[in-house]
Amino acid sequence: MDSSEQTTIERIKEQISENPILLYMKGSPKLPSCGFSSQASQALMSCGEAFAYVDILQNPDIRSELPKYAEWPTFPQLWVDGELVGGCDIIMEMSQQGELQSLVKETAEKHKAAE
Repeated sequence: MDSSEQTTIERIKEQISENPILLYMKGSPKLPSCGFSSQASQALMSCGEAFAYVDILQNPDIRSELPKYAEWPTFPQLWVDGELVGGCDIIMEMSQQGELQSLVKETAEKHKAAE
């Protein structure tokens, strides 16, 4: 299939399936473009595992389509193992309770073992 024919939703599904830990955010973890994306990426980085991200400011099609696909209106969005975990508030809450760290570590280890 020609990549130009791939729909935005197909790209999103592909990104989610190929990246066990994926953050859709504004900007990048090193240069976030909004406070919520900054907090979310900091929380993820503190877990110590590699994660993928998509800068939705560079991908306006994803920015417009993902909220409908995810049924989640705002960014950032954290996807782990193909499931939407949630946005900044949920990420920060999970991080404070130690849940984010264990989820990220378990997922990373599971996928390292599968490779």
